[in-house]
Amino acid sequence: MSTASAPASVSIAPDRSRVRRARRAGALLLAPSVLLLAIWSIVPLLMTLWYSLEHYNLMSPGRVFFVGLRNYAFLFSDSSLRSAIENSVTLVASVLILSVVLGTVFALLLNNEFPGRNVARLLAISPFFIMPPVAALIWKNLLLDPLNGFIGWLLSLAGLPPVAWFTRFPMLSLIIIIAWEWIPFATLILLTALQSLDSEQIEAARMDGAGPLSRLRYIVLPHLGRPAAIVVMMETIFLLSVFAEILTTTAGGPGDATTTLTFLVYIRALLNFNIGGASAAGVLAIVLANIVAFFLMRAVARSLNR
Repeated sequence: MSTASAPASVSIAPDRSRVRRARRAGALLLAPSVLLLAIWSIVPLLMTLWYSLEHYNLMSPGRVFFVGLRNYAFLFSDSSLRSAIENSVTLVASVLILSVVLGTVFALLLNNEFPGRNVARLLAISPFFIMPPVAALIWKNLLLDPLNGFIGWLLSLAGLPPVAWFTRFPMLSLIIIIAWEWIPFATLILLTALQSLDSEQIEAARMDGAGPLSRLRYIVLPHLGRPAAIVVMMETIFLLSVFAEILTTTAGGPGDATTTLTFLVYIRALLNFNIGGASAAGVLAIVLANIVAFFLMRAVARSLNR
């Protein structure tokens, strides 16, 4: 028995040592990039945390001193913080709903055979590749302008008065612009998922007497559940940091009607020159974004494991 077991133990030991050496070599190869990524992310975070505990105003750069949690106390006592959080939630939730719903509709339409389908697909996803400031300027000056915009011209043809969209409906205008940018992304992801759907399953359901609505409800939409969850997670991460569209169109106004948490940091830092207060708002934004990302990742993980 002892002579039979010896060769097995001898053969296992070199394999384990080889695996350990391979892991060490892999760790050494990854170490420079991991270290660079850590420095890239951790150093700015630590500086933001430190500045949030200081009185640091660009109007008096020589008077920098430690104030502890006073910046946070002032931040939470400011009424604009509540408006900024509410505006952020409204903006993100509205754009997500429009992206998933309209993205699903467009993906279903573009998945059918029709003349010029490839051109239609290209046009459908093209707004996603337009830079945010450019998209905002297009909507502000060419489409939503009350006098010279295309929508204003359509209203004049119908005998209706022009509408100052960014004054009367500022948040709705922002939602329309940002949804126009992100619906193509949802369409692309959902269309790709539709093309992986088993056509034989659809054909079998059709032969069993299932109508179009039944096939959509019980086969197509459940198949789109996972990619839709991924769309929600990825868009939420980016939508929480929307800035260029707000700066280009409304500048956070009228009042604080379109001031999001990200734009509040900009106001504190570059308009009020209050680096300490802006850093406190930035830390709060980071905490809230990580909380949202944590729950979204858990939801997506559960969806992928089903």
